[in-house]
Amino acid sequence: MPVPGAGHKEDIPHKPRGLLESAVPPKSTALSASVVAAIDDLELAARLVVEGLRAGGHRSPFHGFSADFQQHRPYRAGDDLKYLDWKILARTDRLYSKQFRETTSMSVMLVLDASASMAYPETGVSKFRYASVLAASLAYLISAQGDAVGLMANAGDRLVYLPAKGGRVHLRALIAQIERLQPAGSWLPDRVIARSAELLKRKGAMVVISDFYDEEEATRRELRRVASRGHDVAMLQLTSHEERLFPFKGDHEFEDVETGERRIVNANAIEAEYRANVAAFLDGWQTSARRDGTDYGLMSIDDPPEQTLREYLLRRGARHQSDNAARQWAK
Repeated sequence: MPVPGAGHKEDIPHKPRGLLESAVPPKSTALSASVVAAIDDLELAARLVVEGLRAGGHRSPFHGFSADFQQHRPYRAGDDLKYLDWKILARTDRLYSKQFRETTSMSVMLVLDASASMAYPETGVSKFRYASVLAASLAYLISAQGDAVGLMANAGDRLVYLPAKGGRVHLRALIAQIERLQPAGSWLPDRVIARSAELLKRKGAMVVISDFYDEEEATRRELRRVASRGHDVAMLQLTSHEERLFPFKGDHEFEDVETGERRIVNANAIEAEYRANVAAFLDGWQTSARRDGTDYGLMSIDDPPEQTLREYLLRRGARHQSDNAARQWAK
């Protein structure tokens, strides 16, 4: 089939009226973080999050690698916007979608930080519980589209690993393994991230979920190495309103959750410096991720997991469309 162009104006559709409507997902009622975290069954909690995302039009943040381009066809309302041909749009002001002969599955490794700092706070929704719900929800999404999903985490000094596979049985085993994890010890990026990359047998994706408090340079180095191998690398950084806003007044005793060290300080005296340091810390991660080509998402454990995932998927999709458009223009 010839590629439609200026000589085939009768075959070229005008911009579909439903384009904007199809690109904006309908709203859904998201369960609060505390409600989701309070559900004892992690698989059920993840399924509720995923059902909310599907109602909003998001099936997965990752896509298989298309093998060979086959042809163009006129855009139809509801088509995935990532397959739009931006070069044709620029030349003709008409919308065409690319079609491919086949799509192969990909492998996605979920890397979960199970260090002691992830146990914060001790009451309410901890970062680790929130991270577990995110990881299980992503596993559902990835598995549902036919891709393979695996898990790597550190339980103290021990690595917990499940290879990337597909299928319902493997998915349930992976979620059960997440549910058995207990945060302890230190974050070990040179082992956890490096080993995960080694076990991705072909070009795939890695999602690292952590607060990224420890071993910053080692973590950046390992993420760069994974990206240099051609893998799609994403980091989801978890924080809380309390950590960012520091709503404490007067004298307080603070404890380092990893070392157990306790210290009494006057919150009023350190508030300004603390907030500045946290802002610089988060900005540093965002800046380095952009520089190193790592997909970055900042998530608050106080927000509904469905909401944070939806916002992240929308940003990720917009970035990938922009990158694809830039690559097309460069050709």
